[in-house]
Amino acid sequence: MDEVKVKRLIVDVLHWIIIILSGMLIVFISVDTFNGINFLDNQRYMRFQLWTCIVFIADFFIELFLVDDRRHYLRTRWLFFLLSIPYLTIVHSLNLALTPEQLFYLRFIPLARGVLAMVIVVGAISQTKITSFLTSYLIIMAASIYLGSLIFLYREHPVNPMVNDFGSALWWACMTATTLGCDINPVTVTGKILGCVLSVGGIIMFPLFTVYITSLIQHYKDTHMLDLSVLKEKPDQKSEKTN
Repeated sequence: MDEVKVKRLIVDVLHWIIIILSGMLIVFISVDTFNGINFLDNQRYMRFQLWTCIVFIADFFIELFLVDDRRHYLRTRWLFFLLSIPYLTIVHSLNLALTPEQLFYLRFIPLARGVLAMVIVVGAISQTKITSFLTSYLIIMAASIYLGSLIFLYREHPVNPMVNDFGSALWWACMTATTLGCDINPVTVTGKILGCVLSVGGIIMFPLFTVYITSLIQHYKDTHMLDLSVLKEKPDQKSEKTN
């Protein structure tokens, strides 16, 4: 196995590790949100998110060491490093005065790193650019809907009688993202901002889906016409040989 393939394999393994750790973080956040657990008092979660962020930072510097153009990597991946910093641990260690809402949002920062890693993996295994773009967008949209529903539940449940459980929050997020509308109306500023973000994301998704379907139809048409032209040429060649 040559050096390039070895580097590619190492990077792919690191990306999958990041995706798995991000999935485990989502499970932690979901369980704590559903049960109303204060995550700063949950030592298992705090240790896990710290080591997860350490792995993310290690991945950043390992990839930086493996790539040929390090300046380009730093210009295009600097956000990956910022999303890998264990902000919760820093805030907790320094006893910084943040509101519960601000601390809650800080928990989602490492998850953005995992979503970006998933988008990179999908882009690498997709056969066409349009497939890669659409699949990557769907992953981001699905992550936004789920994480948005968690935030919506956290902010709306105490003050909004229409948000009784996670199911109603998830239903609201799905209906808002598909732009179909929902009978649940947000009453907090966070809920209203989430509604705008999910709606805009849904509006963008449908034209992309239309472009993707059109591309598939055009590809099928071109392939079908090529097969017909080949079949048409074969009888002509036989007739020429006969003459």
